[in-house]
Amino acid sequence: MFSKKIVFIVLGVCSFYVHAFSQNFVRSTDWKKYRKEVIIQVGVSEFLGDLGGRNRAGTDYSPVDMELVLTRPAISMAYRYKIFKGLNVHTNFNYMLVAGDDKLTKDIYRNNRNLNFKSNIFEFGTRLELAYLSNKVGHRYGIKKTLSRRMKSRSWEVMGFVGIGAFYFNPKGRDPLTGQWVKLKPLHTEGEGLPGGPKNYSRVAICVPVGLVYRVILSKKWSVGAELNYRFTFTDYIDDVHGTYYDKNALLAAYGPQAVRMADPSKGDIPGATAPNADGTGAQRGEHHHDNYMSFQITVGRFITPKRGRARLRSKF
Repeated sequence: MFSKKIVFIVLGVCSFYVHAFSQNFVRSTDWKKYRKEVIIQVGVSEFLGDLGGRNRAGTDYSPVDMELVLTRPAISMAYRYKIFKGLNVHTNFNYMLVAGDDKLTKDIYRNNRNLNFKSNIFEFGTRLELAYLSNKVGHRYGIKKTLSRRMKSRSWEVMGFVGIGAFYFNPKGRDPLTGQWVKLKPLHTEGEGLPGGPKNYSRVAICVPVGLVYRVILSKKWSVGAELNYRFTFTDYIDDVHGTYYDKNALLAAYGPQAVRMADPSKGDIPGATAPNADGTGAQRGEHHHDNYMSFQITVGRFITPKRGRARLRSKF
C-alpha cells in the first residue's frame, strides 16, 4: 500500500516537471515582441595602422598590435529591426576617437620615425545580423510577485554581423616645435598633389564592419549586452601615413616649415632612415596597407512594443 503511494507521488512529481518544462518554450511568434529596438552604446575604440603598436614588427593592422594606453572613447546610437527570428538589420551612427604614437613602441624603426596622430571618426553604417535567440522562460505559475519571478530565466541572443559603412576622419599631429595639434591634410606631408607625389586623399572613406554581439533581454522593454566591432577600411590615410618621405625642399617651398616638421619629426637614432634612397626615391615612411579600427561597447536597448489593436464589438442587429 505504501509502495503504491510512493508510485503515485513520483508520477505526480514527474507530471508536474513535465508540465513545467513544457512551459519553458514560449510561443514561436514571441520574438516579434522584440522586433524594434533603439540602442545606445558606450565603450572604447582602438586604431590599427602604421603608427605606434607593439614592440615588434610584422603585427601591424591586426588586434595583436593594439596599444591599450591609446584606447579612446566610442559612443553610438542605433536602431535594430528583426526581419525574422534569425535575421536582423541594424543601422547606426558612431562617434569614435582614434590615436597612434610611435614613441610608445620599442620597435626601433617606428620609434625613430616619431610620428603621432589623433582623429575624430564620424561613422554611419548598416549591417545584417545572423542571430541565435534562446527564448526560454521559467515556469509561469507560482506565488504572485515572488515565486513566479524567481523561477523565470532571462532570454539571451548571440549575433554575428557584417555590413557596410561610410566615415569621416581628419587626422591631426602634434607639432614638435609648438606642441599644438595641427591638421595634417592641408600640410600634404607626403607631397600629395605635388609633382611626383601621390594624389590627394579624401577624408571620407568606406568601411566594412564585422563582429559579434551578445545581449540579454531583461524584460519586454529593456536589453543589455556587449558588442565587438572590427572595421576593415578602404583608406590608408586615417593616420596621414601611407608611403614615402617627400623631398623636403619641395615641401618647404610649397607649404612652409611646419609641413616639413610634421612630415619628418624623426629622432635621428637611425642615420639616413628618412633620407632619399640611392636611386633618388623617397625613403619608406609607411606601408601601403589599409588602416583598420575597432571598438568594444556596452549596449543598452529599449524595445518599441507593438500597439495592441482595439477590440471591436459586433452588433447583433
